[in-house]
Amino acid sequence: MNAAEFLEQQKGDWTDLDAQLILAHVIDRPRTWILAHLETQLTQSQIDSAQTEFSKLKDGTPLPYILGHWEFFGLDFDITNEVLIPRPETELLVEKAIAWLKESPERRTMADIGTGSGAIAASIAMHVPDARILATDISMSALHVAKHNALKFHVHHRIDFLQCDLLPHPVDFLPTDSHFDLICANLPYIPTKALHQLPIYGKEPTLALDGGEDGLEVYRHLFKLAPGWLAPRGMMLLEIESTLGVKALSLAFDSFSDVTIHLHQDLTGRDRLLEIMFT
Repeated sequence: MNAAEFLEQQKGDWTDLDAQLILAHVIDRPRTWILAHLETQLTQSQIDSAQTEFSKLKDGTPLPYILGHWEFFGLDFDITNEVLIPRPETELLVEKAIAWLKESPERRTMADIGTGSGAIAASIAMHVPDARILATDISMSALHVAKHNALKFHVHHRIDFLQCDLLPHPVDFLPTDSHFDLICANLPYIPTKALHQLPIYGKEPTLALDGGEDGLEVYRHLFKLAPGWLAPRGMMLLEIESTLGVKALSLAFDSFSDVTIHLHQDLTGRDRLLEIMFT
């Protein structure tokens, strides 16, 4: 059986893209190569392996975990089921961070809180070559993935990794400067009850998704720690749950004085990014 015949067999069960990605994964070739070489004969071992991966997909395993990698901000990040799957809505945070750092060349220290796969930290490091970044996570397994990706993209020498709950308290030793010009965070923000009703519950790490009763529990914690770490006129960029825009704004106003706060929408028009500029 050749690749074209195999892919034809999958129609009706899977999308063309899913079928192509799994076949490409099994035979260790880019998807574009598959499409250009549909006459390629598949071995029985390759067919069996592909069917095994389709069975995982049918059982609910997210495709990125099956493939072991996923694209974010034009980069191909390796991932495991210990980290959240990078999503396109988070690219808004990365875009804003890169733009702000490029507009302020004197500001080059930043922290990526709850780094997960390292997608935010590595993407920013790739586009701001002189940035110095601290990437933290409470999960050591996640930090292993983030370190791997930093090595993969050759930015590991500019990112320090630290296992902690958001930020160390009190401020203490770190190779990175003790105050950050920019703090970025994509923290758990789905309210617990809502999370339990979502298809991703149990499929992706709950630790990276569960934001407590109202979805803002982890951000309350961060807001108590952040002022001690931010440099004067520093900024925070925080991804939020799309239904929590007003509540997140209210929490920020209640938590800080002498700040300018903006709520940004993603490409679908949903509240997605909280920007807090300190004066």
